[in-house]
Amino acid sequence: MGLRWKLVLPPALGGALLLVAASAEGVVDRSLLAVLAGGLVVVLAIAMLSTEIQLLRPLSRLGDPALPVPDDRADEIARWDRELRHLRNSLAQTQASLEQVRDDWRDARTGLQRSEERFAAAVRGAHDGMWEWEPDNDSVLFSPRWKAMLGYDDDEFQNRYESWLDHLHPDDVERVQEEIGRHLEGTLTHFEQQLRMRHKDGRYRWLLSRGAALRHANGRPYRVVGLDTDITRVKRVESIVQQIAEGTDGAKGEVFFRALVQHFAAALEVNCAFITECVDHPPTRVRTLAFWKAADFQKNIEFDLANTPCEAVVKQGVSCVHRRGVGTMFPRDAAYESYIGLPIFGSDGEVIGHLAFFDTSELPEEVLAESIMRIFTARAGAELERRQALARLAGQRSSAA
Repeated sequence: MGLRWKLVLPPALGGALLLVAASAEGVVDRSLLAVLAGGLVVVLAIAMLSTEIQLLRPLSRLGDPALPVPDDRADEIARWDRELRHLRNSLAQTQASLEQVRDDWRDARTGLQRSEERFAAAVRGAHDGMWEWEPDNDSVLFSPRWKAMLGYDDDEFQNRYESWLDHLHPDDVERVQEEIGRHLEGTLTHFEQQLRMRHKDGRYRWLLSRGAALRHANGRPYRVVGLDTDITRVKRVESIVQQIAEGTDGAKGEVFFRALVQHFAAALEVNCAFITECVDHPPTRVRTLAFWKAADFQKNIEFDLANTPCEAVVKQGVSCVHRRGVGTMFPRDAAYESYIGLPIFGSDGEVIGHLAFFDTSELPEEVLAESIMRIFTARAGAELERRQALARLAGQRSSAA
């Protein structure tokens, strides 16, 4: 039932009942009853028309933005209309804002997902190990790649702060913990340290550890996320270069050659190292200028290049590395398993000698880069030419005398 009938029907029924009762009691005659009934119909018609014009139509247009705003401020319906218009406008603005928020959230979620995918791909490509640490409860999560850098399977290394601390080199504990504390306090914007972690085989690996704290609005850290990179090879090169450079600094002549082979042998951890000069040209024989073997200097020797790994180095002027099986390939050197040889060039580009290393064990994968070795073979070449020039000068003086 519509609002119109709800308003008109009750008085219409009431009037009709009164007329029926009056007729039944004989209070009015039939002619007067007809007049009263007609009057009731007229009144109801007028009421319905007035209700339509004064109430129903204004109510149906309440808040319609397509219609002009009523000017009659005293009219109750007009005030309702203004309030409804205001509510509708506010609702429309709120809906528009919510839709914008939804769009922004979808864009942010998509961007975050892509960023996470790029980050994961970068981590996998860089072979870095990722870790997360919650300082409040010392909860730590090490990625499988991080554990693999130390030789462990995922289930072999516990995700506990104590496990990490137990594998950290004792000499690095105080320094590293101090730097972590400074970062958590906010003194350092990020954490970055070179540290040593014990490998499953018992040896220590150098890691470059970098991390940053995620903080609450008040600045209090609730999580630290980081990446560790294995820099063992870089540190080994640094150590070798420093050791050889310090050992040969300022040395000349025989002193330089002896210092070079001794410190190279120690840095590369090989049994035998020697430096030679060519005896003839084209070269078929060489003689040692310094010969280190079994942790001591040996008497210098002269030998034929044929059927030795040194032959290709001197005759072809190329570096040569045999990680294993050198004794099988060259029976003259059956006592050794591996070999490294580098040619020494003179200023004219001709081979004037070579630097060689033998070892009874297989060479590890991490051998000092040839480019680093060439720094010292270049110095050896200059020293060898200086020695030869001094020898020629001494011979000329002897002839003149």
